[in-house]
Amino acid sequence: MSVDAGSGGFVQDIRSKNAGPFWITIDLFCTDAAAFSALCEALSTQAVADALCTTAERLQRFDIAALNVIKFSAPREVVQGARADRDMHGASYAVVIKELIDALERTELERKETESQLS
Repeated sequence: MSVDAGSGGFVQDIRSKNAGPFWITIDLFCTDAAAFSALCEALSTQAVADALCTTAERLQRFDIAALNVIKFSAPREVVQGARADRDMHGASYAVVIKELIDALERTELERKETESQLS
């Protein structure tokens, strides 16, 4: 699933999908190099792990500066296609990460507003 992240924020698109029967992958396509750099700093692996209900040790993170992409890969809790699999294609993960990114963007906007009021 691909989620349009809207305009003016860190990311322009978030894509989650299955990466075989044992892994899910989530790609964050940043709007530009500055947004990529800011998001790399603001988004902790632990925060993503918490949002995905896993541990940071199980989550793989790849910061790909040449593409302005942050990629996360996590092992599936249930093998794809198993009877207990509730999201065969990994689509719902994009929505969860979008909510996390939205919260980061709100925090960044509030920080900038506070700075402008103080100056």
